[in-house]
Amino acid sequence: MCNMKGLESQIPIDNKSEGSILPHDVVESGEEWLKESRSFCHVPVLVEEIVFWLLQANPSLIVDCTVGYGGHAEALLRCSPPTMRLVGLDRDLQAIRYAKERLAEFGDRVVLKWGDYRDLKRHLAEMNVSRVGGVLFDLGVSSPQLDDPRRGFSFRADGPLDMRMDQTTGRTAAAVVNEESESVLADIIYQYGEERYARRIARAIVRARERKTIQTTSELASIIVRAVPSVYRHGRIHCATRTFQALRIAVNRELEGLDAVLHDAVDVLALGGRMGVISFHSIEDRIVKRTFRSLAQGPGACLSVLTPKPIIPLAGECQANPRARSAKLRVVERKRERTTS
Repeated sequence: MCNMKGLESQIPIDNKSEGSILPHDVVESGEEWLKESRSFCHVPVLVEEIVFWLLQANPSLIVDCTVGYGGHAEALLRCSPPTMRLVGLDRDLQAIRYAKERLAEFGDRVVLKWGDYRDLKRHLAEMNVSRVGGVLFDLGVSSPQLDDPRRGFSFRADGPLDMRMDQTTGRTAAAVVNEESESVLADIIYQYGEERYARRIARAIVRARERKTIQTTSELASIIVRAVPSVYRHGRIHCATRTFQALRIAVNRELEGLDAVLHDAVDVLALGGRMGVISFHSIEDRIVKRTFRSLAQGPGACLSVLTPKPIIPLAGECQANPRARSAKLRVVERKRERTTS
């Protein structure tokens, strides 16, 4: 049985049965996880589904390519035999530091590395790892990142327009909104945010920055609110949501190389191994779906798609964790070696 007891030992962000996993075990452990995690800043999405789909393959090594604050990693480690090991990657140094504390009790079963998942093969080669039994990608932004005003991901509280996952390098969102042309801003907002008023918003940003450099999240949100029609300001989601999403994707190059790293992950996946990808918006999900389909069809097919339709959170999880509502999980299994034409 999967034992999820002991989560009360987690450290709050501001300053833990062997054998195959059966569906009822996973449902029980997932419900327990959600109940015990509500008081903490980070609740992983679709955790019981991840445990069920990835551990069915009995992997000896799993790579969590977006380990973040360690929620999925902890669940996988708790529900697996003590011989299973996990490698966690993340380019957010703050998240790596938190995950290190959270997963410390698992000792040498865990190796955490600060780095970009697009360098997956290099990271594994540095550890002399050629094949793994499971791979996980959670492409969302975690609650601690969203809720920390200093990170600049959200307009809910005022903070600097940063939005970088890796705060040691790269352009900030402030640099993008103050330096890019109106046409480039409109393209970013439309393509990455699927925002219908992208051109109006881009035009308003350019006009506002002519008067004063845009530096904070509240300044940008106010510009967006004034730019869109009044009826659009009171929709199901805040009218600035799509623009903030688009800027975050652009700043972190989130879609750049996603299909390539999925191919890399397949290359290191052992026969019978499984890969799960959680996406949070339609652009990501389309890339994942297309990539998996291309590797599961034709004479060179090497994957079996285990989830023809994406798995979405149940109503209870969405109620406990509203940010889970847009999550979609797709899972594949490695069936044979890849062949190239």
